[in-house]
Amino acid sequence: MTYPKNPSVAYDPWQHLSQFTPARIALGRTGMSLPTRANLDFQLAYALARDAVHIPLDFIQLKQRLNKLGYATQALQSQAENESMYLQRPDLGRLLSLNSLAELQAQPPLAVDAVIIIADGLSSKAIEHHAVPFIELLLPALQAKAYHIPPLCLVKQGRVAIGDAIAEHFKARLCILLIGERPGLSSPDSMGIYFTYQAQSGVSTDADRNCISNIHNNGLSYEQALKKLLFLIDGAEQLQLSGVSLKDETTETGLNHQLEANFLLS
Repeated sequence: MTYPKNPSVAYDPWQHLSQFTPARIALGRTGMSLPTRANLDFQLAYALARDAVHIPLDFIQLKQRLNKLGYATQALQSQAENESMYLQRPDLGRLLSLNSLAELQAQPPLAVDAVIIIADGLSSKAIEHHAVPFIELLLPALQAKAYHIPPLCLVKQGRVAIGDAIAEHFKARLCILLIGERPGLSSPDSMGIYFTYQAQSGVSTDADRNCISNIHNNGLSYEQALKKLLFLIDGAEQLQLSGVSLKDETTETGLNHQLEANFLLS
């Protein structure tokens, strides 16, 4: 962030580099302290990051938004019964509650091509802001492949691995999970996508997944994320695997509204 000149704030020679990064560099100083504005900006960013973790996602509103677009949904819950348990016991966030398991088992286990899961994760704001716009791009792309997809699964207090049991129930080759990422001081609403081929509960590990991270207004765009995901899907279908053995070779990595240039060479 660039601040107006103030004679009481010592000039920082890195000031011109701040235009190339959202990182907090070249903030200047007043005596031995940060300038007031930089200090207040930091406190605001910290508060936004905390809110992203602690403010619960409105699943009712999310369901209504998706239903309004014509997409069926199913509400599920992890074994983490509340926020405190979710933060302190990550293992419980990876497992479906007994009620959710019973709901799935009560349904006919129809074989599908792909299952799409939306979990709140560690940033409710990420899912609130970005899940629906991305789904609007993703589903038509999958439908164009003639994929059979069950209702979208909305998982409360879910971690990444919770998608394995859901995909296994539906006998889905592809598991696509959208989740709120751990918020940072410059991106409290970053969404991540985790993709797993032939996910199996208790068998699949992080090494079996591909992650597309940093999806937000100042990061990866929905179109860029979709391009990466479709590339991984095509590769997984061909190689019959995902994770560390499946590399993302797409080349469009520039961030929104930023020039793809090396400032060190300019």
